[in-house]
Amino acid sequence: MRIAFIGGGNMATAILGGLLQQGYRGDDIGVVELMADARARLRDQFKIRVFAAPDAEVLAAQVLVFAVKPQQLADVAKSMANGVAGKLVISIAAGIRSTDLSRWLNGHDNIVRVMPNTPSLVQAGVAGLYAMPSVSGEDRGRAEALMRSVGEVVWVDEEQAIDAVTAVSGSGPAYVFYFIEALEQAARDLGLAADAARTLSLHTFLGAAKLALGSADAPATLRAKVTSKGGTTERALLTLEQTQVKQQIVDAVKQAAQRARELGDEFGQSR
Repeated sequence: MRIAFIGGGNMATAILGGLLQQGYRGDDIGVVELMADARARLRDQFKIRVFAAPDAEVLAAQVLVFAVKPQQLADVAKSMANGVAGKLVISIAAGIRSTDLSRWLNGHDNIVRVMPNTPSLVQAGVAGLYAMPSVSGEDRGRAEALMRSVGEVVWVDEEQAIDAVTAVSGSGPAYVFYFIEALEQAARDLGLAADAARTLSLHTFLGAAKLALGSADAPATLRAKVTSKGGTTERALLTLEQTQVKQQIVDAVKQAAQRARELGDEFGQSR
């Protein structure tokens, strides 16, 4: 199977790197990238084919992955609309609805929309996927295999659910980094050296996530197991509850989902 990436930015680089680690051949992967220095970097690092424009060789691929900036996708899609017949189109452009992409591609509807996240850069991502109704089971499998090369996948049945995926996992790493910042600051305020504060904060998150992944218990149960009556953890959690931190996080994620819906409207109406 030949795959062509339209755009060679960080997320495309992460995915193609994951594909190569999974055994895909470099000769079967191409990247269209406008910047000459980026093309040279991709060619030298991954030993793949690179192109300055989506020519006939690019359009010979069975799978096209649109990985350009959202505000660029309409123009790029329209310029390629005559060459996508019979191909699986995968879009990782945030905020662009499949119906709008289909319109820009002259009604082509073999489209899977993907919302990945930045931990894909270290093969630890999670992506939400939505397939238009006409996408075959085989092409759904191709899209899933592509994203499993850099992490886990979750399918959604309705495209509007991608807005929730965007808010939870797409933006989610920023929430985690924000909490790590706070934990690290608290460690420094309590007198720990900066390097110790960083190590303790990062590995606490890493270890807790691994523990949760490997456990059949719900996070609330795991939290209860750490919390002794009258102990230090209980005191900290009472403070978080009194200031409604959990509800504030829930509200923040809902606001992110609302903004994702707004961006979808804006990108679609602009073309």
